[in-house]
Amino acid sequence: MAVNQARNVAIVGLYEWPKRVDPDVSSMQIKARSIKRALDDAGLTWADIDGLYDANDGEGGGGLGLSAYLGIHPRVIDTTSVGGSSYEFQVAHAVRDIAAGRVNVAVLSYGSKAASQRIPIGTGGPRSAGNWQANMENAYGQTLISNYAMVAMRHMHQYGTTSEQLAEIAVTTRAHAMRNPEAVQAMQDLQFMNIREITVTDVMESRVIADPLHLLECCMVSDGGGALILASADVARGTKKKPVWVIGSGEGIEYRRNGSDITVSSAARSGPAAFAEAGVSPSEIDVAMIYDSFTITVAVMLEDLGFCKKGEAGAFVADGRLRWDRPGAPALNTDGGGLSSNHPGMRGLFLLLEAARQMRGESTSQVANPRLALAHGNGGQLGGNHAGGTNILAAD
Repeated sequence: MAVNQARNVAIVGLYEWPKRVDPDVSSMQIKARSIKRALDDAGLTWADIDGLYDANDGEGGGGLGLSAYLGIHPRVIDTTSVGGSSYEFQVAHAVRDIAAGRVNVAVLSYGSKAASQRIPIGTGGPRSAGNWQANMENAYGQTLISNYAMVAMRHMHQYGTTSEQLAEIAVTTRAHAMRNPEAVQAMQDLQFMNIREITVTDVMESRVIADPLHLLECCMVSDGGGALILASADVARGTKKKPVWVIGSGEGIEYRRNGSDITVSSAARSGPAAFAEAGVSPSEIDVAMIYDSFTITVAVMLEDLGFCKKGEAGAFVADGRLRWDRPGAPALNTDGGGLSSNHPGMRGLFLLLEAARQMRGESTSQVANPRLALAHGNGGQLGGNHAGGTNILAAD
């Protein structure tokens, strides 16, 4: 591990909304109550917040609307919205703002009622063909999941990856979910059948949603939300729990281009930047929280982040290698992930929450003595226009 890593900004408070189906609250109530609980976790108050980072989710949210709802007057508002990677981007921005002295305490939050409102996140068809981005694709009816299926099919053709190999990712995350009571409750509330650890055979025998992706390779659609508090080193040293330091960040985008490879994601741009800033390598990461909208999402990003070579993700994830209790490789999505814990639409915040829990020693699938965690969010559509944000966290 590199020495003299910067310890300037830390995660000091966190909270995850426990329910995945919650018809009795609004998205804004989820956000506001989660922020209050995250402040309590840190031992801070509303008056301490001077930086607000928001992805324009919830009802009438955004930096201005949410400030009014909460009754606060932040000095900095950042409304970066790049889908599921918004929160990794916002962490990078908050780190820069805190390092520049513009902010002392920053808050990120999310609230969604995707399950209660029956939002068809992966299977809903295109809504419009009336702009320059959509008129050559949406008119033909491609859904989000079919876009990911196209990437999976290309990966199989190009590298010989098999459905059985991709299924290992779902098997690993389900094993972690079964150790997480909130994830188990989520599956019950969302009426999953036969809730237990699963096998590769189970995945292969679940129905095909978009060839070659099966049902158990697709994320759930849930309600949910949470909040994260970041603070300067001076503030962090006085908070209630051990700080979790943000030591590296990277941001990247990707889109279809003539001659480009749709199996290469924006992680190939954001990952190296984050590792370079942190002064560490992928082999040193103990916990990898990687956006798992579908199994192929994880496979591609494990490669692009440098955990294995391009085309070798299938072998890399074999035999439960990425379980929480298998040393020698990073533990993958130890909360159960979007596949088996929660996915309200933009899951990037939950990656950071679980990565921080691991660094604190508070996970339900706790890795022994972890020192470094990675959170990588993906926003948009793999194989098409999308953004990737990578953050590297270090234990105190």
